Amino acid sequence: MTSLQMTPSPETKPLYPQAGVLGFFEPSNSSNFYIGMWHSQVTPQTVVWVANRENPVSYKSSSKLNISDGNLVLFNESGIPIWSTGSASVQAVLHDDGNLLPGGKIAYNKITKKHQRLTSWKNSDDPAPGLFSLEISLSDNSFTILWNSSRRYWSSGSWNGQILSLVPEMTHN
Repeated sequence: MTSLQMTPSPETKPLYPQAGVLGFFEPSNSSNFYIGMWHSQVTPQTVVWVANRENPVSYKSSSKLNISDGNLVLFNESGIPIWSTGSASVQAVLHDDGNLLPGGKIAYNKITKKHQRLTSWKNSDDPAPGLFSLEISLSDNSFTILWNSSRRYWSSGSWNGQILSLVPEMTHN
C-alpha cells in the first residue's frame, strides 16, 4: 500500500477481520482528536492504542493520516507532521496478526533489546502517557508495574510454569 488518506470520522479503516478499526476519536470531555485503534465488537468504544498521545489535533476535518516513505504520518490542521511510525516516540508496532487486539501480547524484543510496554492514560479524557506502565521483567519472568517508567510499583512474582508466585489468586489445579 502506498497511499492511505484518513479524513474525519466516521471514516475508519478495518485493521483485522472483525476485531478492530483505525480512525479519529475524541475522548469524552475533550476537544482534542487522536488517531487510535479500538475494538469494533465492544460497546462502549474501547480504545486499545493511540498514535498521537502527546500531540492531539484540534480540527480533525483538516488533519490527515498518510503513508509517506513507508511510514504512517499524521499531519495536523496546518499540514505539519506531528506523529510518524518512523519516529522515536512510537511505542507500538502494528502487526498483521492484530497484536494490540484480542490475543495480543506483551513482550521483550531480544533483537532491539526493548520492552513492549502497556502505558496508562493520564486520565480518562487524556490519552497522554500516564504514570503507570506494565512490562515483562526478564530477570524472573514476572509482570512488573512501573511508576514513572522507572520505579517498581508491583510485581506478579516469577512464573514457575504454572502460577505467578506473588498472585495468591492463582492456584495449582
